[in-house]
Amino acid sequence: MEKNFRAEVPTRSIYIHPPRRPREAAPIPFPFLQPNVGMASKLPDATKVLGAGAIDVEDGSGAGAGGKKVTVQGRSVDALVLDNQVNSPCASMGGHGICCDRSDFNTDVCFMAGDVRTDAASLSFLLFAPQAPNGTASANATVAEKEERVQPYTRKWEKHLMANIQEVRLRAARPDEADAHRCDVRHDAPALVMTAGGYTGNLFHAFNDGFLPAWLTVQHLRRRVVLAVLAYNPWWAGTFRELVSGLSDHHVIDLLHDKRTHCFPGAIVGTRFHGILAVEPARTRDNRTLVDFHDFLAGAYKDESTPEHQEKPRRRPRLGLYSRKGTRVIENEAAVARLAESVGFDVSVLETANGAPLSSEYAAVSACDVLVGVHGADLTKLLFLRPRRASLLQIAPLGVPHVARGCYEKATAMMEMHYEQYDAAANESSLVRKYPADDVVLRDPEAATRERGWDLTARVYLGGQNVSLDLGRFGDTLRRLHSRALRLPAAGP
Repeated sequence: MEKNFRAEVPTRSIYIHPPRRPREAAPIPFPFLQPNVGMASKLPDATKVLGAGAIDVEDGSGAGAGGKKVTVQGRSVDALVLDNQVNSPCASMGGHGICCDRSDFNTDVCFMAGDVRTDAASLSFLLFAPQAPNGTASANATVAEKEERVQPYTRKWEKHLMANIQEVRLRAARPDEADAHRCDVRHDAPALVMTAGGYTGNLFHAFNDGFLPAWLTVQHLRRRVVLAVLAYNPWWAGTFRELVSGLSDHHVIDLLHDKRTHCFPGAIVGTRFHGILAVEPARTRDNRTLVDFHDFLAGAYKDESTPEHQEKPRRRPRLGLYSRKGTRVIENEAAVARLAESVGFDVSVLETANGAPLSSEYAAVSACDVLVGVHGADLTKLLFLRPRRASLLQIAPLGVPHVARGCYEKATAMMEMHYEQYDAAANESSLVRKYPADDVVLRDPEAATRERGWDLTARVYLGGQNVSLDLGRFGDTLRRLHSRALRLPAAGP
């Protein structure tokens, strides 16, 4: 429903684009491209817990589990498990306190339990001490006065980008601040502070950096959460309205423009990150998987007028072929489509960046047995394919096989689907028209990249070439995938 994603304060239209960098300083896109850097490396002394624990949990256990009560804004309410991460230092925080986990290489996440109120002027969340029966602040509910600061985005290693992500402050409030922070809006659910900024204008990053981490962080709350969004804009709210509504039952708060004091029984600032398009079941209390995230997407994009899928008699397997514009185009795309038809596929040519709503994209992709495309953000829609049935065939242009595999191979495996990668040879690249045959760019892309760095990959291998596929070699790959598809139930109607 529209009310679930509309901000409470109207804002002007803002379109989010990845920040541009001078070519000589082009950022490396992922840590896996850097030697000796892990996606979940631990940093010493990175976890900070502020507060007195669970002194206001009525049964004194401090576990924050279902059925227990805490006092918030003078009312007794159910305690919430804010942190669903296994072995997190914040998973056992009590009903009143602030806990920050800064141990992950990619993201910082802070949790606030208790009487939490916003201060719009300083972009802060303040934690007020619980009230004793006589109306005074509970003396033993002290919280350290140190202020924590968090930039709620999952690329904290990318310094130039993080400089554009707003910083949110968290601290314990002084008793004399209560009168200046009386609640204008009371919420019965905790806040999740996230951003619609960063690289959100790119579909891959919208999912990898934004919505998948947000789902990881709050799915256990079952939509009982209020999204407080930095860099909120109507494009983001409209493009991803189904996902926003799927995460939360409440109105979105435009955190930078809403000047009212919002009060919550808790807050989460920042989101968890398990890796590139990844969900690690062992890291969540409820053992969630990437298939569960697919099911979340299916629920969000489901067309209520369409009956539930039922197994139907075997038909020709369906292949979706992404048609790119600009760079990394398949120059002999029509011939490739005819080849796939001759192998035995029904072929759907899927246009990229065509302005279609994601719900229609979901319907088109989920009907495919095989999804084919040159490396790019549209292959993020592998998340729309049917788990355990479909296949992804990624075409890697010259010089980017490692980047391509790092983005999508693991996610395909986590969806229990089949992954194949077709690495284009030098004679299949349009770069043969730009460089001599003995140039290192064609002869040894790995050596060229080691010598000239990520800038060469971004400018030449990703931004400066198309492919013309060898139909004989590519046909062998298609025949393998067709044979596999025939052994499995059909994906679509």
